[in-house]
Amino acid sequence: MSEHILFLTGKLAEKNLQRVLADMQPTPFSFEVQQIGVNVAALMTGDMIKRRVTNIGHADRIIVPGRCRGDLDALTQHFSVPVNRGPDELKDLPQYFGRAGHAVDLTRTDVTLFAEIVDAPHCSIEKVLERARRYRNDGADVIDIGCLPETPFPYLEEMVRALKSEGFMVSVDSMQTGELLRGGRAGADYLLSLHEGTLDVLNEVSSIPVLIPQSPGDLDSLMRAIDAVRVLKRPFLADPILDPIHFGFTESLCRYRELRQRFPDVDVMMGVGNLTELTDADTTGINALLFGVISELRLNAVLTTEVSTHARSAVREADAARRMMFAAREEGSLPKNYSSALLVNHERRPFPDSAAEIAEIAAQVKDPNFRIQVSTSGISVYNRDGLQEVTEPFSAWPQLKLEADASHAFYMGVELARAEIAWQLGKRYTQDEGLHWGAAVEFEEDNLLEQKAAGTTLSHKLRGLK
Repeated sequence: MSEHILFLTGKLAEKNLQRVLADMQPTPFSFEVQQIGVNVAALMTGDMIKRRVTNIGHADRIIVPGRCRGDLDALTQHFSVPVNRGPDELKDLPQYFGRAGHAVDLTRTDVTLFAEIVDAPHCSIEKVLERARRYRNDGADVIDIGCLPETPFPYLEEMVRALKSEGFMVSVDSMQTGELLRGGRAGADYLLSLHEGTLDVLNEVSSIPVLIPQSPGDLDSLMRAIDAVRVLKRPFLADPILDPIHFGFTESLCRYRELRQRFPDVDVMMGVGNLTELTDADTTGINALLFGVISELRLNAVLTTEVSTHARSAVREADAARRMMFAAREEGSLPKNYSSALLVNHERRPFPDSAAEIAEIAAQVKDPNFRIQVSTSGISVYNRDGLQEVTEPFSAWPQLKLEADASHAFYMGVELARAEIAWQLGKRYTQDEGLHWGAAVEFEEDNLLEQKAAGTTLSHKLRGLK
């Protein structure tokens, strides 16, 4: 027998939900829709559901709106059937069920992420620790201490030991054998970088070396270094070096492919900074493409940096990219519909409702509170007094009649500005919520187990009354 699903919704969304489910037919499940007497589905709570849903019929599963707040495990126990959150927008139900309704697993990866602090000799130990903690929070596995040419680094050992004392994996990045020896003796886990002329360092330390060509583009010298270290039966990584665009980029990609073909069992690193730092383009797209190459070649480690201001979220982006590409590769799928972390400026499905559907919802509203939605046609603003559709927020002002309500006017200005940005770029807009910028901006997930505090509209009105 097919699964029978009960969908819970509110008054304004009921018709749209019925329409979406009808358009999805045939489905591997049967369904029914129950409207529980709340206007806005997103305001539904677990306690409300317990009070108002007294009969679930023959449901095998209950799906509540994605923004529904409450303990779904408690609801599962109460109804004796699984209770799941659906997508935030009901128009995303087809995609939600496209993967049989199971959550995408983005916890796995086979790429070790190194985050370099390139100016470590100019930083205090506390500043390096602070940045290392942030990088670890953003997904880094190894903190790379970047030494600088002809720059004294008297406290290198102390920095390595301070990082190790906080549980960090540490690499020391230098072309000077003296600094590599000092870092290795202080307990660094990795040394970047050795070539065939500096392999004697391995006689003095137990750190894992990253091997590079002796001169730029010299893949033969790297292969000789690999053969020499394999004789020692020491773990190592090899990095042919990724060059910037117009300075050997394409040839350097070919070297990674050749190295992997020659040594299918060797751990290989790619440093992506020569692309992310030295290209005036959003780093999310660059990371997506490079991690696609990394995934196809099954490279094992990545070194990334956050030097340029436009690359300031590179560690988070690299972490998101490695997980997305791993999941897609394991499922034998295109890297689509796994994560929105790398979709910063645009989204796949930015406008869930058409202007006509918004107008249908607006016609049902009986209260003075303003609602704002965005469609391909522009920004829709409506309440019981009517609907406006604008593409420039200032044109909506005369009809809002908020001259005597400064707090509410300020709120509407903020929300309409967000809506305008969302319409112009093609992003999802949800009233009373900030726009999501993927991995480019750190975002704290809303705790749906807790009752939401007074919304922006109410809080601004209350402040205005004081």
